[in-house]
Amino acid sequence: MSSHHTNPRSLLNTAARSLIDRVERAGRPPMAAMTPAQAREFYDIGGPMLDLQPAPHVDRVHDFTIPARDGHAMPARLYAPHSDQPLPVLLYIHGGGFTVGSLTTHDVLCRQLSRQGRCAVVSLDYRLAPEHRFPTAVHDSWDALNWLHQNGQTLGLDSRRLAVGGDSAGGTLSAVCALMARDAGLTLALQLLFYPGCGARQDTASHHTFGQGFMLDKATIDWFFDGYIDANDRDDWRFAPGNAPDHSGLAPAWIGLAECDPLVDEGVRYADTLRMAGVQVELEIYRGVIHGFITMGRAIPDALQAHADAGKALQHAFES
Repeated sequence: MSSHHTNPRSLLNTAARSLIDRVERAGRPPMAAMTPAQAREFYDIGGPMLDLQPAPHVDRVHDFTIPARDGHAMPARLYAPHSDQPLPVLLYIHGGGFTVGSLTTHDVLCRQLSRQGRCAVVSLDYRLAPEHRFPTAVHDSWDALNWLHQNGQTLGLDSRRLAVGGDSAGGTLSAVCALMARDAGLTLALQLLFYPGCGARQDTASHHTFGQGFMLDKATIDWFFDGYIDANDRDDWRFAPGNAPDHSGLAPAWIGLAECDPLVDEGVRYADTLRMAGVQVELEIYRGVIHGFITMGRAIPDALQAHADAGKALQHAFES
């Protein structure tokens, strides 16, 4: 019965295995072999090819900027259904290892969350590493959340019904924002976390089991994090929210994880940490899929189920 003999690849579902096979046959260079600018361009062009086409319709899509504390104008994009009433809003913080990702790479996902959640979504283009190292991304995310809280009504939003969410590195930043919101007395309806990074060291069992050959390789994670943060800052809870001294009083969490993902164990551990602190947690683990699957709806149809589940969680959080 011991599981260490099994081939972890056998856990993959057909769609995920087929995608990995296609990517391996294409022999693309790993991101770690590219410059950050090349990696961003590669992701901006290649990423959306795996996602739903055509992009789902949203009534209102509007680009604007949000000021950061140092005066930098952060590009942002609002997605919203038609509404006579001010809409609840999700601040969405994209993934990409703090290094890649943009409004483009997460456009379909944000459209889906707006449609399924029946809410407005504001997607944020925070500043990326290595040009902007830790904690710039944290500051940018927190500044945007505060700005929406204070100025959302200028966009037709009900800023009293405010949620934060993101995937991967964006999930980390969302969890950190939820901790900062609690400390600042800012009430959030929900923290929506898709496979967030929560630990300081990439040392859980799943990092070993899925560290090679499951799209997000150990070498890529190391490349992302080395560009973003100094080794001696890694224990800071603003990088590893699992390290925060106290998790009580946080906004309810919806956590969606991929089974065949190096980050799955730390996501489960974070869900447990929140539950033990008395935080309401809904945890979904999508079987047989890989890190990044929620922005791969054309290649991995399970993404649609995750979009629907997250949308339901948003609706429920905004109604209660």
